[in-house]
Amino acid sequence: MSESQGRVTLWGIEVFLAAAEEGAISAAARRLGVSPSAVSQQLASLEAALGAALLDRGARPMMTTPAGTMFRRHAQVILNAEAEARAELALADLSGLTTLRLGMIEDLDAEVTPQLLAELARELKGCRFLLETGASHHLLEQLSNRALDMVVAADAPLDAPEGWREVHPLLAEPFLAVAPRGGDPASLPLIQYTTRHLMGRQIAAHLARQNIRVGARFELDSYTPILAMVAAGAGWTILTPLALHHAARFRDAVDLRPLPFEPLGRSLSLQARAGVLRDMPGEVAVRLRRLLDRQVVQPTRTRWPWLGDTLRML
Repeated sequence: MSESQGRVTLWGIEVFLAAAEEGAISAAARRLGVSPSAVSQQLASLEAALGAALLDRGARPMMTTPAGTMFRRHAQVILNAEAEARAELALADLSGLTTLRLGMIEDLDAEVTPQLLAELARELKGCRFLLETGASHHLLEQLSNRALDMVVAADAPLDAPEGWREVHPLLAEPFLAVAPRGGDPASLPLIQYTTRHLMGRQIAAHLARQNIRVGARFELDSYTPILAMVAAGAGWTILTPLALHHAARFRDAVDLRPLPFEPLGRSLSLQARAGVLRDMPGEVAVRLRRLLDRQVVQPTRTRWPWLGDTLRML
């Protein structure tokens, strides 16, 4: 390879895969957190190094060329091998990991996530932590797209071949009726968690299966305003114990009850791409189970003992 051709870098490969999957330079830039010009520069350098055009930039969406399709197969193998090599160095005590891209649902960001990061930081002295908090469906898509290494999310099917991810079960919890203190849900409007998120779609689908039509005047995407409105007597809602834990200041202003129809629950798990990080996802899952049991399950079941094993560690 001549000096003018440049070199193939792991970053260039990652940029190429993001561009190939997103179908647009701007979308790849948003996913990677860089500017479109940086993406274009990396792609140009990679194509120069390989001596072949990899992407048809004139197509909408942008498509891989025959050479790009061929290289794409090798590119993912290269990135997986690099991630596996990093993980292999960290098998003993995790101390060899240099970057960890972690996705967590917002339900855990009050206590569990900060404590998990603090524990990992004490052991991973040279590791850089990149945390993304968001809805379960978004985090799972980011994991599928290789933008995150591990995610903690509500379990959901993905439009991807089976066997590509490893799943470490963490927690099972029920959906509950949450009403103002002393209020009757039957006399109040439903304040619905948004159906743009996985949990809202699960609730809406369950109501439909029960042939229950509830006119929801409000559809919100955050636990705090939902519970604030419930506490103020504006309506009732359907949420989980984790939601109450996340917005703890409203617990004394609301009543929790079983759903007045067929029960519904969900499970949370830690997920990673299968085999890439070796033992690390399992080790992190062990830490999370301990934190969740101490900070969420035990205090919640003490406060509402009638929950029983509907709220439990897995």
